[in-house]
Amino acid sequence: MSNSRCLILSFLFITITFCVADDDNLQDFCPAAVKGSNDRHAPIFFNGLPCQNPANVTASDFKTMKLRQVGDTDNFFMSSTNIITAEAFPGLNTLGLALGRTDIDVDGIVSPHSHPRAAEILFVSKGVVTVGFIDTSNQVFKKMLKEGDVFIVPKGMLHFCYNTGFEFATIISVLNSQNPGVIDVTGTVLGSGSDAAAHVKERLAFLSQKEVNHPPSQATDSILHSEL
Repeated sequence: MSNSRCLILSFLFITITFCVADDDNLQDFCPAAVKGSNDRHAPIFFNGLPCQNPANVTASDFKTMKLRQVGDTDNFFMSSTNIITAEAFPGLNTLGLALGRTDIDVDGIVSPHSHPRAAEILFVSKGVVTVGFIDTSNQVFKKMLKEGDVFIVPKGMLHFCYNTGFEFATIISVLNSQNPGVIDVTGTVLGSGSDAAAHVKERLAFLSQKEVNHPPSQATDSILHSEL
């Protein structure tokens, strides 16, 4: 009886510990509005979005047509990415998910970037693309994907994509965070414009699998800094 009681208490302790574990952040930071500060009387900020009254929820809240919309690729990188979160698609709220659509014109690229709060599953719905990511030891993992193929980018990894086919390409993605965030390395390091786009496009096109065995700094540097 004593052993059974200990087992039950252990199970309850583990269950309670699991239940009170903190959720992942949905924003970069959320300092507490401590007692006595001016923020105590300001509007409340949630780590996420408040729920609708269940009596007002309809089927329309669980449907979106935003993935139908072709992105504008008339820019230096010849690509467009649209991330859809619960703000635009209410049914996603509290599910820990976001959706995305990426359109890439012929010879276009999606510049190196990361999602600090999410892993990403990419599904190629049209065209041929090459997708890759760089891990924390600066190893490069990349693959050519055709229509119907899927590629996974682990959480927070710097990743990139470019059109290696002869037609317009479209990727549909799912991210496992309600607010995945985006850090655009190219814009931060090289700025925007045709020169930055040309530099990144050139480096990605010549990034070979041999660079996996290079010293740690060289994989990232080959994309952003090194000369041919």
